[in-house]
Amino acid sequence: MSATAMSIDKPAAPASEKWKPAPAAPDVQVVEKKSVSAGRRQRAGAVLAAALRLLLPPILGLAAFVGIWALVSKSSPQLPGPAVVFQAAVTLFADPFYRNGPNDQGIGWNILFSLERVGIGFGLAALVGIPAGFLIGRFKFLADMAAPIVSLLRPVSPLAWLPIGLLVFKAANPAAIWVIFISSIWPMIINTAVGVQRIPQDYLNVARVLNLPESKVFAKILFPAVLPYMMTGVRLSIGVAWLVIVAAEMLTGGVGLGFWVWDEWNNLKVENIIIAIFVVGLIGLLLEQALVMLAKRFSYE
Repeated sequence: MSATAMSIDKPAAPASEKWKPAPAAPDVQVVEKKSVSAGRRQRAGAVLAAALRLLLPPILGLAAFVGIWALVSKSSPQLPGPAVVFQAAVTLFADPFYRNGPNDQGIGWNILFSLERVGIGFGLAALVGIPAGFLIGRFKFLADMAAPIVSLLRPVSPLAWLPIGLLVFKAANPAAIWVIFISSIWPMIINTAVGVQRIPQDYLNVARVLNLPESKVFAKILFPAVLPYMMTGVRLSIGVAWLVIVAAEMLTGGVGLGFWVWDEWNNLKVENIIIAIFVVGLIGLLLEQALVMLAKRFSYE
């Protein structure tokens, strides 16, 4: 036998070992979808965490307030608890615009009448107070003239002006508007004047060198620089006006939140008085936030 024939041939490899397919490459679209879904989950988690950080403290504060209120109401039976006030609010706001006579109207009408008085008194105060603040801040002679008047009248209690209004106007409604006007005018005058006085003198010197007319100085320099101070005075004034109207309406009568609170006290409906307190606070908060948004809208920064 030949050497070739005597050689022992190696057994042939199985077919499965002869050829193995290369591992399939991952689908690009599947990978992209997984990465997109992971990114969305991360963003959703970040948004949820931010929402919790923003909402959790106020929710806990309100829960603590309601809990303390419930405990106090259990020890003082005259004070209605949160459940009783909630049921009264549901009944009250089921028909807020009913009318059973001039002195028996729904809470919706009382809110609207109070807002109308505040709007008129506050608007008149803005029409007078803001220009007066610009003039006082712009001219030192006028500032010296107005200083003793503002210092003397600003600390006077708002309700001290009510008899003067009744004496002059001979009617309760204009007297209440007068109290709002005289109480809310001072923050606008003072803050506007301070804003004008804090304008850098270099700005005014440039305007003087360029011989700009007073109208241009106001439009291009004074108003943009004073706007933050002016809006601060407006926010303080609307808070004062809304605070005063309730007390003024308690004394003048008629229709309005203040009169409604006093009428509910005479009817011994303490739960309605608590509802009115929350309504007054909520409306005051909404008014202030609206002015904050307005200030941001017209900010020159």
